[in-house]
Amino acid sequence: MPQETPSPAADRFDDDDYPAYTMGRAAEMIGATPGFLRAVGEARLITPLRSEGGHRRYSRYQLRIAARARELVDGGAPIEAACRIVILEDQLEEALRLNEELRRSTADSSGATDS
Repeated sequence: MPQETPSPAADRFDDDDYPAYTMGRAAEMIGATPGFLRAVGEARLITPLRSEGGHRRYSRYQLRIAARARELVDGGAPIEAACRIVILEDQLEEALRLNEELRRSTADSSGATDS
């Protein structure tokens, strides 16, 4: 029996960057309001894609970022500060990842010359 191949549409829903969620659904998923999503967009924390009709569409990755901002706002941070904190956390994570890659690369090249 031949294996069924997933449809291209099904593959997109497994993609963290695919803008699968409408504003209403996205807000519901993170326990926020559409106004909150607009505010984090205005603060340039996330930039939703637009459907052909001009409606905002959010990816799972964007929803994770918005949810983190919501946690900070719920903890008392102003929305602008929450967005800045999330951006800085993301930059720190990326810098740590790059440093680790550099360490591995340096260790691999120095180990190769010692042999």
